[in-house]
Amino acid sequence: MNHLAQARRVFDIELAALRQVRAQLDSQFNRAVELIVETLKRRGKIVVVGIGKSGSVGRKISATLTSTGSTSVVLDSVDALHGDLGLVSDGDVVLALSYSGESDELVNLLPALKRFAVKLIAITGAPRSTLARYSDVVLNVRVPKEACPFNLVPTASTTAMLVMGDALAMAVLQARGFKKSDFAKLHPAGAIGRAMLLRVSDIMRTGERNPVARETLSVKEALLVMTRAKAGCVSVVNARGKLVGVFTDGDFRRHISSDPELLSKPLSTVMTRNPVCIRDTALAVEALTVFNQRNIDDLIVVNAKREPVGIVDSQDLPKLKIM
Repeated sequence: MNHLAQARRVFDIELAALRQVRAQLDSQFNRAVELIVETLKRRGKIVVVGIGKSGSVGRKISATLTSTGSTSVVLDSVDALHGDLGLVSDGDVVLALSYSGESDELVNLLPALKRFAVKLIAITGAPRSTLARYSDVVLNVRVPKEACPFNLVPTASTTAMLVMGDALAMAVLQARGFKKSDFAKLHPAGAIGRAMLLRVSDIMRTGERNPVARETLSVKEALLVMTRAKAGCVSVVNARGKLVGVFTDGDFRRHISSDPELLSKPLSTVMTRNPVCIRDTALAVEALTVFNQRNIDDLIVVNAKREPVGIVDSQDLPKLKIM
C-alpha cells in the first residue's frame, strides 16, 4: 500500500469538500454573525451543543470563540436533560452541530431549548433535517463524500464544520472590533501574552547599561562608555540630548583598519546618522519585528523628545521568551 498516495487522497477529498462548503455560503452566514454579535452586546453568551464527533468539533469552536472575546460555553447534549440546562439563559444564542441533523440526543434536546428565549443556529449537512427546521439560521456544511473509503467515518464533514466555526469566530471577531490588545488580555501566559503585553520600556536596558555619548566625544572615549555598559553600541546625542546617531563595535572594526587616527576623531565624523530606533511606549513584539526586518544587534529606544532612554539588545530576547 502506498501510504503517501492515500494521504494525498484524503487531502484532495477534504479540500474539495471545503471548496463546496465555501460555495454554499449565503446570507444565512451574515445572519448568524449578526445574531451572535447582538447576543454578546446584550451580555448573552454562545451555548455550543453537539454529540459525538460534532461535539468534539463544537468544543474546539467554543474555545476559539472564548479566546477571541466571545463568551461561549459547551452544553453536553445528554447531561443537558438532567440538569445542565441551567447553563442556558434567556437571550443566549445556541450553536448546534449535527451533520445529519437527526442525532437523537440533540433532537430530544431541541424542545427543551425552545422553552428559553434563545436563537438557534445550526451547523449541519442536512438543511431539511429536524435540527434545521427548529433553527433560526442554518449553516450548510454538506460535503460530497467523506475521506473514509467506506464513506462512513466523519472526516471531510467534521473538517467542514470546524472551518465553518472558525469562519464564524473570525467574522464575529471583526464585527465586534476585537483588537490585538484585547487578545493579549485574554492570553497573559506564554510567548503570545508576553510579546503583546510587554512594552519596550519593560525590556530595555537603562541607566548604566544604556551607553550614551555626546557627538563631540572622541571615539576612544565612546569606546570606554560602551565597554562600561557592556554593550555593542553607543547612542550619540547632540548638545540638547537628542539622538543624532549611533556608533557600534562593528563600525569601529570597519574604520580602524583604514584610519589610524580613528581613536582621536569625534563621534560626529564617524557615526551612523539617523539610526534605527523605537519609542519606549511601543510593544515588545514591535521591537522583535524591527530586529527581524533590519538585521541589527541593538535597538535604541527613545522617548517623545527623541532622547535615548534605553537600548534593547537582541541577545536579551531569548531570555525574555518573546521570540
